[in-house]
Amino acid sequence: MLGTRVSWTAVLSWLGAVLVSGAPVSCHRSASEPAAAAAVQDAGATPHAGVVFVAAPPDGEVAPLVVEALAQAARERRTLVVYAGATWCEPCQRFHQAAIRGELDADFPSLTLLEFDLDRDRDRLLRAGYKGKYIPLFVLPESSGAASDQVLSGGIKGEGAVGFIAPRLKALLER
Repeated sequence: MLGTRVSWTAVLSWLGAVLVSGAPVSCHRSASEPAAAAAVQDAGATPHAGVVFVAAPPDGEVAPLVVEALAQAARERRTLVVYAGATWCEPCQRFHQAAIRGELDADFPSLTLLEFDLDRDRDRLLRAGYKGKYIPLFVLPESSGAASDQVLSGGIKGEGAVGFIAPRLKALLER
């Protein structure tokens, strides 16, 4: 279900723009694609507050994608973090689900996560310097789109996964 913070008019406007453009559709939370964010703004709705996932396209080099996402985040006055996870990673899934439910919005009121799948995107992430020993991987990007040395990687399994990741991510963002 899409977040209730975006009007259905904005969603339908975005969907129409995506269908006309032929761009891939991602079923994350509201404003999960740059086109969706533009549609929200064009429709006069308030951009989403809290954690937003932007699914990275399945192809293309990472650095230019990050530069584009940084520009979009700047226009929306949001902080961009490059995020790599995997469908088999329990801490990744727990964090993702908590974010989608809005449980992290108070701690991260303007966080956009440019989301990559490590299994699919490993090689191109490495070419841009995005690497970590464990996943989930959170990296603050440089303005060039390359990875900075400000990295958070790893989590724990079980109920404490989100409680383990969130304060560390908050500390990363406050550096």
